[in-house]
Amino acid sequence: MKIERAGAEVFDRQDPLSGFSGRFLPLDRGAVYLDGHSLGRPTARALARVSQLIGIDWSGDLVRAWDHWADLPFEVGDRIGALLGARPGEVVVGDSTSVQLYKVVCGVVRAAGIADPVLAVAADEFPTDRYVVQGIADAVGGRVATFEVASGEGVDPERLDTFLETTGATTAVLAAVDFRSGARTDVRACNEVAARRGTTIVWDLSHAAGVVPVALGSDGVEAAVGCTYKYLHGGPGSPAFAYVRSDRQQAWRQPIWGWWGQRDRFAQRDRFAQRDRFAMGADYAPDDRMRQYAVGTPPVVQLALVDEGVAVVEAAGIDAIDQKRSLLTGFALDLIEDRLDWLGARIETPRESGRRGGHVCFTHSEASRLCLAARDRGVVTDVRPPDGLRLGLAPLTTSFVDVWDAIDVFTRLLASGAHLGHPLDGGRVT
Repeated sequence: MKIERAGAEVFDRQDPLSGFSGRFLPLDRGAVYLDGHSLGRPTARALARVSQLIGIDWSGDLVRAWDHWADLPFEVGDRIGALLGARPGEVVVGDSTSVQLYKVVCGVVRAAGIADPVLAVAADEFPTDRYVVQGIADAVGGRVATFEVASGEGVDPERLDTFLETTGATTAVLAAVDFRSGARTDVRACNEVAARRGTTIVWDLSHAAGVVPVALGSDGVEAAVGCTYKYLHGGPGSPAFAYVRSDRQQAWRQPIWGWWGQRDRFAQRDRFAQRDRFAMGADYAPDDRMRQYAVGTPPVVQLALVDEGVAVVEAAGIDAIDQKRSLLTGFALDLIEDRLDWLGARIETPRESGRRGGHVCFTHSEASRLCLAARDRGVVTDVRPPDGLRLGLAPLTTSFVDVWDAIDVFTRLLASGAHLGHPLDGGRVT
């Protein structure tokens, strides 16, 4: 089957989200950016928001601006929570994904009160998730149990059930969408398994938030973390979010005692009041709600950028985003099969729409060279060593023509051998 560029142009004309590309800063002419699963593009409002924050709020109000800055971690958290099916007061934004994961997992492990806990994580999970789990196990005298997830597949609930029964793991860290292949895991089914085994799963939503529907409440999720610089367009290094279900917040005390997480006696009267915090008391008095997960002074500028990114996602609607994600990724897989299969490419991403996220992956022995050569021609993708090439298809900023043009560049490179002048160890993993 020959898929022509004209077909991609038709899809773009029919795309109800096509106008949203204008809400982002433009790319250089002719550039194709397919790395949105790594770093989302900046919103057009980002520049104006930062200009206002610095030129008006900071410059004009100075320290008084904290009256409307102080609650940003919780206000932005509630906006993200609404996208993810959480209730108000269950999500806070601040710190990196690694730190948020550390805080949440520690809270879960400590509350369990087991002397030698078993912490579970997939053997090929994203490195920071594995490292954080290893570090916590080392600190509390526990051990790590790893399980295998088949390449190109999400976590199988039945295999997870057997694993948890065998190991007795009380805490597990799982990704809703695999960072390598884009394979999606059935969150609800895994939570049902975990509940039967007495295990708490902390979900990493970094590759899910803002691109696929997430239902934290109805899917039985007790805890989760995720970054904001991918499909939420918060910018490089933007703070991560943490979610803890309301009925777990008091029991799961996070271990980093910072002044921003203290109880506020005046919160019922004035939600912006910070008087207890600035009293500089001798002892830490943690809030018994999600506020305790705010540790130090919040990164105001980056929180404002996250706020603008989330606003665009809200305006588009997660259902419409998911529909385009399904079409875009399916179109990409069809093109890879049609044009690159005979050149040695092998698809790693599930073909069933509900089993994949917002990026697709194919393997090729020349993946690193292909990635670098394509970048020279204005097509930005990335590589998962040793041989996986990932295409991040952010629905709000990626067109069908972008996908067609990228696959066309890969086809021409492989057919001509023009990529062979590049090293085999190029690309980047995120």
